[in-house]
Amino acid sequence: MKSIEIIKLNNKIDIRQMGVDGGQGYINFDRIDRHFNSTVVFSWGGGWDHVSVSYPDRCLTWEEMCKVKDIFFRDDECVIQIHPPKGEYVNVHPYCLHLWKIQNAEILMPPKWMVG
Repeated sequence: MKSIEIIKLNNKIDIRQMGVDGGQGYINFDRIDRHFNSTVVFSWGGGWDHVSVSYPDRCLTWEEMCKVKDIFFRDDECVIQIHPPKGEYVNVHPYCLHLWKIQNAEILMPPKWMVG
């Protein structure tokens, strides 16, 4: 995950609260003369970098999630969205999506030709 100093330099994020291992704010997505603000919560505790982001009434698009990834993570970092077994689902907000990156380890990825 990028440092909080670098994250704060991005003019698309409005950080409203900071804590010991993360914060909360809003990300602005400019789309066709309208502004859409999504709520974002980010943290780096417990051995994981984590970002959750949501709108009140819809999920983010792939392009919006790519922008979230660019705000919080370096270009050379692999982050994941996790689909756990159904018995482990936690759904506090129906439109919230998450990005995860384990710290101090590499994420195992399939061969490049399978995901490109």
